[in-house]
Amino acid sequence: MGRSPASGHGEVPGLSRRNRGPAESDRRGRLLHQRPHRRDQQVRRSGGRQARPRIQAVTESVASRPPENLGSGASRASARRGLARLAARIRQRPEWICVPLTLVLLIGGWEWYVKAYQVSAVILPPPSQIVRALYSGLASGVYVKALGVTLQAIVLGFLLSASLAFVLGTLISQIRLLEATVYPYVVALQTLPKIAIAPLILVWVGLGIESKIIIAALVSFFPMLVNTIVGLKSTSADKLELMHALTASRVKTFFLVQLPEALPYIFAGLQIGIVLAVLGAIVGEFVGAKAGLGYLIIQMNYTMDVAGMFAVLVILGVMGVTLNLLITFVRRRVIFWQRTDVSTI
Repeated sequence: MGRSPASGHGEVPGLSRRNRGPAESDRRGRLLHQRPHRRDQQVRRSGGRQARPRIQAVTESVASRPPENLGSGASRASARRGLARLAARIRQRPEWICVPLTLVLLIGGWEWYVKAYQVSAVILPPPSQIVRALYSGLASGVYVKALGVTLQAIVLGFLLSASLAFVLGTLISQIRLLEATVYPYVVALQTLPKIAIAPLILVWVGLGIESKIIIAALVSFFPMLVNTIVGLKSTSADKLELMHALTASRVKTFFLVQLPEALPYIFAGLQIGIVLAVLGAIVGEFVGAKAGLGYLIIQMNYTMDVAGMFAVLVILGVMGVTLNLLITFVRRRVIFWQRTDVSTI
């Protein structure tokens, strides 16, 4: 007898592999797909353990690598912010650009004019020659020693003049009789040319530094005196009436009301006075001296050292600007409630 299909032995007659059903083909396809290849098994057994550390090493190296694109982007952003802040400051203070630009244009035009028109160095030396003379004088110590002598006369004369101007201005502003009797003589003294008084001072005091101090004090005295008087008299009448209603003494009224109101005027006079003190000291050295920057100018005039004379003038200009900026710095610290800067030169 033939075997029945249910027994599971043999194949069903008439059903070849070509004629099997779709279900049987799909089942065998899935089995073939899921069965791992012998080569894959060998790779997993042998190379899997070796590939895992390689992958981990590559991952760690990539993770430890600095983010170049991110860092460069952050640096560019910070640079843009810095440029924006700098542009804002320049818009607020345009003199930061205008002052050095003007100096560069002036020096460049000067150098070009002298070279283009072949101007003699005795008449107008080029800036390059002035710089060389300045360097040689500073390196040899001649300018430094002369600067010390002149600066001492300027500072001492300015301090003497400022002290006398403040004391006398305070007395004149508080005492009407003193204003009527003393102030006209002060004005008369100011009208006299100081170059005419300087020889008399040299005869009375001598050629030492004392005569330069007195001349510097005389030249810078009047502007500081006038500013002190005007400042102390410009106090608001309402504030004075309030202090009078509070039964405050004249001393308290002066220190609490009048002096703070007069400080802007006083410092404006000081800014003018320090520059005039420089002029006074140089005038005294022109008339008669044994040392100083003014004395150097006279000696260089005898030897026709025009470049050296210009170098001394450069030193005087830088010194005057520096002293004026120093007074401005002190004024900003003392008068901290005043935000506006008024040029007094």
